[in-house]
Amino acid sequence: MRLSVLDQSPVPEGTPPATALRNTLELSILADRLGYHRYWVAEHHASPFQAGAAPEILIGQILARTSGIRVGSGGVLLPYYSPFKVAEVFRVLHALYPGRVELGVGKAHLSKDPVVRALRRDAADPAGGGDFPDKVAELRSFLVGDEFPEGHPYRGLLPSPPSPGHPELWVLGSSVSSAEATARAGLSYAYAHFLGPDTTVEAVRRYREEFVPHLVDGKPIGGPRVVLGIGVYCAETEAEAHALLAGHRLFRQRMERGIMRPVPSTQQAIEELGAEAALAGDPGPGHPDHDPYVRNAVGSPEQVRAHITALTEATGADEVILINSIHDHKARLRCYELVAEVFDLAPRA
Repeated sequence: MRLSVLDQSPVPEGTPPATALRNTLELSILADRLGYHRYWVAEHHASPFQAGAAPEILIGQILARTSGIRVGSGGVLLPYYSPFKVAEVFRVLHALYPGRVELGVGKAHLSKDPVVRALRRDAADPAGGGDFPDKVAELRSFLVGDEFPEGHPYRGLLPSPPSPGHPELWVLGSSVSSAEATARAGLSYAYAHFLGPDTTVEAVRRYREEFVPHLVDGKPIGGPRVVLGIGVYCAETEAEAHALLAGHRLFRQRMERGIMRPVPSTQQAIEELGAEAALAGDPGPGHPDHDPYVRNAVGSPEQVRAHITALTEATGADEVILINSIHDHKARLRCYELVAEVFDLAPRA
């Protein structure tokens, strides 16, 4: 099975945000060595708990430190930006590291005023995002060299620098409607199971059913491709894995109460939630105490493998991209090591 990493550069409580960026670089080097296929970095703004505000900068730094892993954005928040500018930024990266650069684009679900107005102050409706499909189409034309129709104001406009090939374009989403829109555009799709687990199967099914290949010179290019994003909290034992998840549980509960703070530790979760609630395992579907966060694969390496395998079999996904928010950076690195081992990833030289 093909596995990848999605890194939101989580900020552990009690550490400076710059540490989260250095952690991202260290994890990317490990992921490359372990044999993960892709490494995507996210974009969040004015966030006390996620340090990655400029994925294009992190991508360049990661590419310079790795040898074979594909590196990209998961994703650039396209409604805020000019497609032409985004295309040029990623074409520069592609020119420097041909064949390894990917551009994932999405809407902004977590950014609120005044952040959206500070980012997109020239727009009449900065938070609307209604022009997202048009911007994706425009970005593809600039990125891959499709000609705009006769009379279009951008016809003949070529982004710099010209070079063979182009970065691979993905659309990120977490709903059935985003899956359908991506399918009609004929683009590759990354579904965030960790955000919308209840509609994963339906979204992937609709994406495959609705897929319309993109035409170049009248010929279909590409086919449907799906990557599923899932949370992973893996340790040597199930109990240790649930201890890693405890900080994330508290983090999410704080967010639901409007409390925006960095990722807490296991000990902080125990103190605030109580040991029983913080460390409890999932009794399974149908039980009144079933963990609603089925978006996460939690447990020993064998349990995590079973969870991920079942999900891919249910959806027919081509690949899984793993994400987590673990306070202890060493435990976070070990989590990805254990997953790579249990799935027999082939290490890179």
